[in-house]
Amino acid sequence: MFDFLQNPAIQDQLAGGLPMAGNLATAFVCGLVMSWLYRHTYRGTAYSMTFDRSLVTLTIITAIVIAVIGNNLARAFGLVGAMSIVRFRTAVKDAQDLVFIFFSLAVGLASGVGLYLLAMGGTLFVGAVIFVMARTNYGALDQRELVVQLRYAGQAGEEPASVLGPVLSRFCRDTNLLGARSADDERMLDLTYYVRLLAPGTAAALTSQLAALPQVDRVNVFYDEEPL
Repeated sequence: MFDFLQNPAIQDQLAGGLPMAGNLATAFVCGLVMSWLYRHTYRGTAYSMTFDRSLVTLTIITAIVIAVIGNNLARAFGLVGAMSIVRFRTAVKDAQDLVFIFFSLAVGLASGVGLYLLAMGGTLFVGAVIFVMARTNYGALDQRELVVQLRYAGQAGEEPASVLGPVLSRFCRDTNLLGARSADDERMLDLTYYVRLLAPGTAAALTSQLAALPQVDRVNVFYDEEPL
């Protein structure tokens, strides 16, 4: 019944199956680690569960592709030709997503050629770097810098600086008027300031103090990075 197992070609394939199983298992474990890392370090607003899962499968598929190519140059060119037929139209919205794609490809390559220590060590090292940078908010701009937009409706001849200045100086170290635009009502002005707070975490107090002024109709605050 199992006479076909006596075939030398089949025996060679079975003998090579154990190393390949190790390659796939390594790729799978490393893919799970990358998936967990992506889920816990993502800082955007458009998290994709499909992309998260794809990191695991992409790592495994890369390992399979490398195993198929082996040392055969003809297979490599044939695979390039076959893959050129596929059109990838999914746009990468975040640079961090692109980093994880290359991360999974690199780990899959290492797993596919049997470099287990490199695959697992690289996953842990690069993963630790990404995790630490995400937790320490590495590279973020100073969140004390923000843009304040407000609608000012003062009396005739009244300078906005005389009314807004005391509040801005109370909370801000630097204040620069970026622009002024007349609104529908001739007495109203839309003013835009770029300010640097004296202390982080005081943006809400600044907003409420400006909104409490009778000459101010509306206040909007914008951050260059995620809000405090």
